[in-house]
Amino acid sequence: MTAVALGGFLANAAAGEPGPPLWAALAWAGFLAAHLALNGRWWFWLLPSLLPPPLFVAVPALLLVLAGVTGDLAAGAVAAAALLLGARQSGLVPGALVRGVRRPPPDGAVRIVSWNTQHWCQSTDPEPFYAFLRELDADVYLLQEYHHDRFNGTYRLIDDERRLRAAFPDHEAVIARGLITLSRLPVAATVETAARRTLRVDLEMPGDGRILATFNVHIPVQLRLISPLRADFYRAVRSRAADRGQEYRGLLADVADCPHSALIAGDFNTTAAIGDARRIARLGADAVALAGKICPVSWQARPGLRWWRLDWVLSTPGARVHSYRFRDPRGLSDHCVQEVSVSLAEPDERPTAGLGVHHHDEGTHHALPLPRQDRPAGQ
Repeated sequence: MTAVALGGFLANAAAGEPGPPLWAALAWAGFLAAHLALNGRWWFWLLPSLLPPPLFVAVPALLLVLAGVTGDLAAGAVAAAALLLGARQSGLVPGALVRGVRRPPPDGAVRIVSWNTQHWCQSTDPEPFYAFLRELDADVYLLQEYHHDRFNGTYRLIDDERRLRAAFPDHEAVIARGLITLSRLPVAATVETAARRTLRVDLEMPGDGRILATFNVHIPVQLRLISPLRADFYRAVRSRAADRGQEYRGLLADVADCPHSALIAGDFNTTAAIGDARRIARLGADAVALAGKICPVSWQARPGLRWWRLDWVLSTPGARVHSYRFRDPRGLSDHCVQEVSVSLAEPDERPTAGLGVHHHDEGTHHALPLPRQDRPAGQ
């Protein structure tokens, strides 16, 4: 800030006139009020809610500093109120500062990774892609975007099953809806879901074979990458807002109806600043505090621009997440890998298992029909 500008701010404050700090604070407060009122309630607000969530803390904090420098008490009060009201939209995790004593996972815990593969090595060499997958050495893989992009808002299905089976001979595979669940654990069942971009696979955990239900999730992206000057751009946003709402309603019903402890993970294309985060909070407990990051992020718009967390891991009662970390995808995807260790609580602490699942033989399974749909999330 120049001395002339600072002098002008101080003069305005002394004269009792609204200065630029107050106008800026009021403008941000107006935007925040609209965001809190419309977010998740009006389809168009999917676009403003795509702002990097840390801005909901960074902008009012900067305005608060500016108000302090200029002595503008009114601007400071407005900025402080905006900071408090917008903090929950920021995606910051203060609980990550309180790590406590982290014990190693107990015997019987399994390592699970969830990863949006960015169109299954469409733009990269398959060899490093598969080498990276094998290096993760997970007991269970929840993988999204098992398809190739047509770059027109749709995708085409692929068949890489032979290479997949060769790379993971010790894993059972369930393939459906552009999703893959790979598991060293025995697959007890695949279960139909109301959510059409979700793959539920029930697994027998080590030891006594109790069931962990896994939900491999891919919520549709909000927009198509076309010019916002075209009417098709806004028609796509409105259509996809409806699709996202249908997916979340279905997923909430699926999880509520699940008789087993569950792990719900994948690419939700939702940040803390998007209204659908309220629906995510109803699905299960968010494991992100275990990552130990105040500002956890998992997706980058371009290299070096990783400001959004779109990927989540949630658990329902009885499923215990012991560790959680994001792993660098090494340029193979625009999404980080989510890695967790999971065990089940003692039987008397878990919900009673129910019936109604569909058992199948071992091998590679193509379960559940894949509907034709626009480009899924993660673009």
